[in-house]
Amino acid sequence: MNVSSNSNIASASPHSRAISTSQCLTMNSMPSLLESAAEKFILNKDFENVFETCDRALQTLTNGEHEDERSEDIKTGFCILGMQALAELNEWRRALPWVLQQYDYQEKIPAKIIQMCILLYSKVGEAVVMMEVTNIWLHCVENNRASGFATVMELYLLHILIPLGHLEEARELIQGRVGSNTLTEEQRRTALDIVEEKELECNPAQNPSSDSTTCLLTIKPQGAILHKLGAIIKHLCKKLLGPFSCTFHLHKVLVLAVFLYMFFIRMDPALPSSFMWISKLHQLIKQMWTAWFGPYYHAMK
Repeated sequence: MNVSSNSNIASASPHSRAISTSQCLTMNSMPSLLESAAEKFILNKDFENVFETCDRALQTLTNGEHEDERSEDIKTGFCILGMQALAELNEWRRALPWVLQQYDYQEKIPAKIIQMCILLYSKVGEAVVMMEVTNIWLHCVENNRASGFATVMELYLLHILIPLGHLEEARELIQGRVGSNTLTEEQRRTALDIVEEKELECNPAQNPSSDSTTCLLTIKPQGAILHKLGAIIKHLCKKLLGPFSCTFHLHKVLVLAVFLYMFFIRMDPALPSSFMWISKLHQLIKQMWTAWFGPYYHAMK
């Protein structure tokens, strides 16, 4: 009897052995499997193997009948780890569809996973993908009691609605039921201020100082450096022109010469942004020449 049972086990198919292993993992080894997958992700960087492990574990958990709080936490851990593995494999487009496969309803997705999805898709510049899913999740009354609800709302405002220019929807979310139940009065006021600032940026005509602000924001790094150099030259010329009428300060002239040399070496005259500063420099040199040698020239004439 024992021999026949052993022979039946030996002749079992690999598929049946895999099923029994999955059942064993479901009952006993899921936490250790999640920890092992996390170690592979961090130490070995075997992202493909990590994702396959997470996918198999989630299939096992989905087929299981027990859905206690511990199993939900483990399922959330596998989802987050699998999403990170997909991001490292540059297959981030599969992340949201893969997560939606693990849950029957979008409203049932845990807050931590929604937060991770928002950060992932906003990082790659595709925040619009998460707009509908997050909006449905936030307007589900049952999720108001979730621990990460306020964080999801904050990420939704700062990474999706406001950057994409959906300012009216952002204002309605802040002032509506979701914002009133989640944010304090001060937090709502701060959020509305951010929306108004974004609205002023999108409509420069409403902002009287928009021209100067836009000009400052659009200055290129090299243009900013040249601007600083031009200001320093003007300041140096003022210092030189004042005492020069009385005494010829040779060391100041040498400093100016060295500074002008550095100015020309660091600036490419072929760049269009350099033309303005070269013209200003030429005017300054002409002014210095007139101030220094103008009296002698007129006396000789």
